[in-house]
Amino acid sequence: MSGHRLALGPAAVATAVVALALHGVILRPRMLTWGATPDEAARGYPGDDLVPEADSSSTMATTLPAPPEQVWPWLVQMGGDRAGWYSWDRLDHMGEPSADVIVPAWQSLEEGQRLIAAPDGQSWFTVALLEPEQTLVLQSNLELPSGHSFDARSTPLPRAYMDGVWGFHLRPVPGGGTRLVVRTRGLSRPRRFTWPFDLLFGEPAHFIMQTRQFHNLRTRLGRAS
Repeated sequence: MSGHRLALGPAAVATAVVALALHGVILRPRMLTWGATPDEAARGYPGDDLVPEADSSSTMATTLPAPPEQVWPWLVQMGGDRAGWYSWDRLDHMGEPSADVIVPAWQSLEEGQRLIAAPDGQSWFTVALLEPEQTLVLQSNLELPSGHSFDARSTPLPRAYMDGVWGFHLRPVPGGGTRLVVRTRGLSRPRRFTWPFDLLFGEPAHFIMQTRQFHNLRTRLGRAS
């Protein structure tokens, strides 16, 4: 039995190496640019300069069945203590369903405002850039491993942290629709520890949540029209 287990060892290692290679060469590039054209993935967007030395990035896109002026109110009201994030609510909205209507009380948003991202209020996004009906960029600075937010402008950098932006960029397309491009950029330290986490958990989790948000936004906008 011991000899049989030893014989399986190299095979298991080889399988893992092949799986990682396939993920890195085929699956990961498609996952990080899901729905985006080569031009959309290659170009720069407002907010990219907020993380100038990013060591991770993604550009995902979809076409929504409504013009930017109708898409914008849904984005403006996002937030853990507001309309939610239109994704998998059990994972990012404490199990509460995201709003399926436009709520006037949540239509006020300004740069510097915090959007709560965790039930205890210790994690949040900050509105970094806002151009109505064009651009909404949210920034997050998290101390690791707690996942609690900190203000990078007034707090010394922790020994382990993540800094990232989540940007929503809208442009009209023929037929009255909207092209929504979502760009993320992130920097984390110490990279030797955070890189495996990004590869195995962070990037797949973002893909799952972002594609769900695209789907739910399309559904809401289609129903509204």
